[in-house]
Amino acid sequence: MLFAAGFGTRMGALTANRPKPLIPVGGRALIDHTLDLALAIKPKRIVANTHYLAQMMADHLEPLGVALSHEDPDILDTGGGLFAALPLLGPDPVFTMNTDAIWAGPNPLDLLQSAWNPDKMDALLMCVPLAQTVGYTRQGDFVLDAQGRISWGSEQVYGGVQIIKTDGLEQFQERAFSMHLPWNKMLADQRFFGISYPGRWCDVGHPGGLAQAEALLANHDV
Repeated sequence: MLFAAGFGTRMGALTANRPKPLIPVGGRALIDHTLDLALAIKPKRIVANTHYLAQMMADHLEPLGVALSHEDPDILDTGGGLFAALPLLGPDPVFTMNTDAIWAGPNPLDLLQSAWNPDKMDALLMCVPLAQTVGYTRQGDFVLDAQGRISWGSEQVYGGVQIIKTDGLEQFQERAFSMHLPWNKMLADQRFFGISYPGRWCDVGHPGGLAQAEALLANHDV
């Protein structure tokens, strides 16, 4: 599941007439870098949600074989967007990916897939130590203990990639809701886990991140 519905307001004028996932980075649309990672693990299907400038997203993604979950009239946030896409995704655990980051190092989906243990995990998140981030100016999101269990904290940033079970999403009555709601339930049940990324990660959520992402691409295999 590729999250691609947002307005990209932090990008300013760059998203006035195109959605953030289609901003070029290193000569290619930002979302295409994310798609490379997804296609490398040969998933059964790839779904993207759309809302802002949805026809532009459809014109780009449908020829690539990506199914679309269009959110209308309102944007549904991450949790609601995932729930709305379940008819396209099916009942099994899914990867979800933000589409505004560049990864330099091993494919984060491969790492998550290797570490996934559905017997004890309801979600497994890829986290990035603050020292390995590029263009990220905020505090971290999580702390990982020695067993990989996650709690809220500031040591590691959520990189925007996870494996998550979806069978509990129906309990949230709001149509639009954040991923934080199921995460907090999983944390309370001690089934919320993460791993630390060994490479580098660039946040492309603001205009300054574009040059930093291109420099990262120029100097590393992604």
